[in-house]
Amino acid sequence: MAVRLQFFGAAGEVTGSCHMVVVGGQRLLLDCGLIQGGRKDEARNREPFPFDPGAIDAVVLSHAHIDHSGRLPLLVKSGFRGPIFTHKACRDLCRVMLKDAGYLSEKDAEWENRKRARKGLKPVEPLFTVQDAEFAMRHFRPLVYREKQQILPGVTLRLSDAGHILGSSIVELWLEDGSESRKLVFSGDLGRSGMPVLEDPEKIRHADRVIMESTYGDRLHQSWDETYEEMHTVLNEATGSRGNILIPSFAVGRTQEILFLFAKYHEEWGLDRWQIFLDSPMAIEATRIFTQNTNLFDAEAAELWRQNSKTPLLPNLNISETPEQSMAINRIQRGALIIAASGMCTGGRIRHHLKHNLWRSDCQIIFTGFQARGTPGRAIVDGAKHIHLWGEKVRVAARVHTIGGLSAHADQDALKSWYSNFAGHPPVSLVHGEERSMKGLSTCLQTELSAPVHIAHRGEVLEL
Repeated sequence: MAVRLQFFGAAGEVTGSCHMVVVGGQRLLLDCGLIQGGRKDEARNREPFPFDPGAIDAVVLSHAHIDHSGRLPLLVKSGFRGPIFTHKACRDLCRVMLKDAGYLSEKDAEWENRKRARKGLKPVEPLFTVQDAEFAMRHFRPLVYREKQQILPGVTLRLSDAGHILGSSIVELWLEDGSESRKLVFSGDLGRSGMPVLEDPEKIRHADRVIMESTYGDRLHQSWDETYEEMHTVLNEATGSRGNILIPSFAVGRTQEILFLFAKYHEEWGLDRWQIFLDSPMAIEATRIFTQNTNLFDAEAAELWRQNSKTPLLPNLNISETPEQSMAINRIQRGALIIAASGMCTGGRIRHHLKHNLWRSDCQIIFTGFQARGTPGRAIVDGAKHIHLWGEKVRVAARVHTIGGLSAHADQDALKSWYSNFAGHPPVSLVHGEERSMKGLSTCLQTELSAPVHIAHRGEVLEL
């Protein structure tokens, strides 16, 4: 059977998810995400696609995170004219996230061009614009979970709940070429069982090949009980130091989980002692979209949201939508708990709050998600003494906490458990992980489940 699989992104690295399936002359992309990290990594986003965008017949998008969706406006700008299939909640989030990415791209180009003008250099164009993002949204085709649909000749699709963020999907593809057929399963990013807000990842029983993420393939997360105690301890310590708390948070998914936990444990964690700020326009809009999709929540979260449908989840939650409201927070010297994007400190309002608080020994910074290599967040977590913000060297004196138990990614045990549900242990290709993580998961799956494991590399082609 002439089915070909090629890996273009998130192969040997975590970001830039992009894989191509070719069957019966049809070309299908799985994800089309931005590469994130340092300047050298992000510069690769400007390189031409390693395929003809105009020859792609369709895209299936696993979820809205920008490292999976962020190059879609560029794909359309470069000639793609086909449909983009995804869950309807993912479509709604992408409408916010891609527009925001376009805005940031325009602002980055504007800032860069001011520097280039002073040096007599030619201006650069934004990677893509708000208008490009809006145009890309016209190609989206919203779907729901668990309904099979033929999307191309010889290609049938079903989305199942990945439990990672709202609308995140495990992608099941039935591929037919003449009388022969294959089933390909792409995990997307898998969530963790028992985590707040969303349902657990669904189990898939059959596949001829699995493409599987490996972000935390070499480690185990701490238990929820340990996470609860750690957060409780950090908040108590912060109360004693009397400074501010910064929580760099991914606008979609992580922010809403934190708000839910703060509502659930408001009394136990003594949160009434703080002024809590949600300072991210995108996170605010994403939270509104979450509120419109409580049918995708687990029972506990759905009930809490229902009870608070007409009032804020937290009595002391301040919503900071305007730049003026955000800047006013920086006049607060103590007692402010600030949730702001971006989660890896690469942009957004969190960088302003870092500038005002990171150098203060009475302040705390709490990281609750993965920090990619080359990002300011990774530098802080790894113990950097200084970071650079807008050309200024800022000392890291605040206490740094990493609470891994809030990760939205499955750890090694959870990844192994999810894969173990496949009958016959089909061949698995590992993507979306740093080298150490992929090797760790590969060893685990081979040793404990006798799984045939392949570690994907960028540009590699597999015949299925």
